[in-house]
Amino acid sequence: MTRWYREKKREHFYREAKRVGYRARSAFKLKQIQKKFKIIREGDTVVDLGAAPGGWSQVAKELVGEQGSVIGVDILPIKPINGITFFRGDLTEDSTIQRVKKIVGYDKVDVVLSDMSPDISGNYSVDHARSIYLCEQALKIAETLLKPEGNFVCKAFTGEDLQDFIQKTNQKFKTIKQFSPSATRKSSSETYIIARFIQK
Repeated sequence: MTRWYREKKREHFYREAKRVGYRARSAFKLKQIQKKFKIIREGDTVVDLGAAPGGWSQVAKELVGEQGSVIGVDILPIKPINGITFFRGDLTEDSTIQRVKKIVGYDKVDVVLSDMSPDISGNYSVDHARSIYLCEQALKIAETLLKPEGNFVCKAFTGEDLQDFIQKTNQKFKTIKQFSPSATRKSSSETYIIARFIQK
């Protein structure tokens, strides 16, 4: 067992996720975003981009309740969870978005979430650029899927291209906030863009 793994296991949010049955510690990031910004409501339809292993989808399903629905998409396989629709798909391909549309009956959705991360290369400039690319893909999907006044949450790595992405997002939504949940590791360069009320 490596030192990194031992430290991870000791970490509060990791232990808490195990205790309550969330598939990932990142579930607490969405819970903290929700507590502050109230982006998901009971009865909403939520699309979770880059959903594996399913922690955000679990929290989203708790929030939308029996009347709401959650669709999770990832290029990786995800073990089933009752009440959540998961499928494998490449979010850079239009066919994946068409499949989401078919699942929701070609209706628009209330919330698009993206906790997508690139494969980490170890070169921060490369990783940041890849992160922003995924953010831009997520923004395109949000524009396609969201109802008027729908909400969008997107993870990004901080760096030189982040402000440009925030400006692009700001042109599409009424309000934009940048937020770092306390459940994020202290060493992490992650930040979350909270975009509310898409303007159609």
